[in-house]
Parts: sequence; C-alpha cells; structure tokens
Amino acid sequence: MTIIQLEYLLAVANCGSFSKASELCFVTQPSLSMQIKNLEEELGVVLLDRSKKPVVPTQVGALVIERAREALLAYNNVKECVAELKGSISGKLRLGVIPTIAPYLLPRFVHRFGEKYPNVELEIREMITPDIIRAMDSDELDAALLAGGTCPDRITEQELFDDRFYAYVSPENPLSARTNLRIEDIYGKDLILLSEGHCLRDQIIEICGSNRLSELPYTLQSGSLETVMRIVDTTSMLTIIPEMALPYIPEALQGRVKMLARGAASRKIVVGVRRTYAKETLVTALRETIMECVEKKMPFKVW
Repeated sequence: MTIIQLEYLLAVANCGSFSKASELCFVTQPSLSMQIKNLEEELGVVLLDRSKKPVVPTQVGALVIERAREALLAYNNVKECVAELKGSISGKLRLGVIPTIAPYLLPRFVHRFGEKYPNVELEIREMITPDIIRAMDSDELDAALLAGGTCPDRITEQELFDDRFYAYVSPENPLSARTNLRIEDIYGKDLILLSEGHCLRDQIIEICGSNRLSELPYTLQSGSLETVMRIVDTTSMLTIIPEMALPYIPEALQGRVKMLARGAASRKIVVGVRRTYAKETLVTALRETIMECVEKKMPFKVW
C-alpha cells in the first residue's frame, strides 16, 4: 500500500469517475486504474463499484476511504511541520471565492500575497456557495472566501471581518431623498436581487422578510452585483450592496448609497476550510494577508 494509491483512490471517490480523477492527478487513466487495482488485490477486497455511474465505493471501500483520508492528513501534516521548521511557506492553495466578494476583496490582497509568499501557487476560482461546497467535498478546492453561516459542519469557518449592508437607491425612487433607510421601508416591488444560489440574496431575504418580497418585479438570472446596480441606475428601483463594494462606486453615483438604520444588517466574511485540510500555515498566511490589506480602509463618503 502506497500514498499514491490512497491519493488515487480518494480522487476517484471524490470525482466519481476514473477519467476525471486521472485528470485531477495528472496521470493517465490506465496508470491510475492499475494502481487502484493493485491496492484492491493487496487488500483482497473490491473498493469501488465500477458498474455504477458515477463510480461509488463499496461498503468496505467506504471504510478504507475514511481511513485513507486520515492517513493522508497525517502524511501531509508531517511535510507541513518540516517546512514550517525550515521557515518555508510553499505549496498550492486552491481558493474559491463567491461573486459578491471576488471583485472587491481580491484586488486588495492578491498582489500582496504573491509578494509575501512567492513560493505559494494561489489558484482562484469564482463560484457561488453551493458550487464551492461541492468542490470542497470533491477535493477540488482547499479553502474559500464566503459569507459566514453558509458552510456545513464538515467545513470550518474562520472569521475575518464584518461587512455591513447598504442600500443602493435609484434617484427616481421616493426613498432616495432620505439619508438613512429602515429595513421596514423596503418593499418587494422596489427591490431587485441577485439570482437564486447567491447567499447574498438569501441573506437579504432573511433580513427583509420573505413575506414582504413577494412582489419582485423582475426575474433576473444574474450573478453580477454590478449588473443589478446598473439596472437600479436606469429604473426607479433599489438593491442592497455590501460595504466592500462602496469604494468601487464612481464618484458621480456615490449619492445613491444610503445607510441602513438597523446595525445588525451585515454579513461576516470568513475563510472556509475543509476539516481534513493539512496546510494550516497556508490558510494562516492567507488570513493574515487579507486582514493586513483590509485594515487599510479605502475612503468613501456615505451621503
């Protein structure tokens, strides 16, 4: 039994396919299949049911896979401990970022992270929360930047900072004349949101109350907060935006941003990490770099 065999076994279990697993492991499919076959022969059991599509573990295979995860975690921990003692932070960090964070937070820290940790390969993918969770479960991502409270128990959330919500109001909307808005002032006939699957949409519905959002006038399948804001600019509607988006609003449009009177109208930004992820030093480096950069506030005036 070898580490390579266990890695290949986990790859197939995560991907549900020998071909996808071979691509993930950068090895030919026959080589990957042979390694798993050799492992099965050594153990004297069948670990994967190849007749199913996708491929699934057998009953004994599920037990072996669970132990394999533990073994690989311990193996990777040994390598990380040695690298840390040598004062080296290196390796690959596959990071998922939700669309309502990516355009506003990534420009703040990515360049700085590369400067501080030149031996770390940072691979970033913009994805909605459900896709991030699936990718982490299938070992396609190591960590993610997302909103707190959206991860299942198998993924730990490490808090970064609070991100307040603001209203972005069309000058044609009656609420535009106000400096502060109450949540109670916002009704579904005026509010436009991101499409389903975006946690920001779910959080706004929870804050405003779903019973008051039954009159949504648009069916919009958009994952871009910028698209939603441009629709507000050309209608009499409004939307809710996070604080991290404020510095990127053109000066001519900044008067459309209104504070929400309810102080609890915010989300927590977190780093989500798989419980079996070994390279804690990489995640710590990521968190420290983000906090270093976001503490340097970008100026913005709320009218």
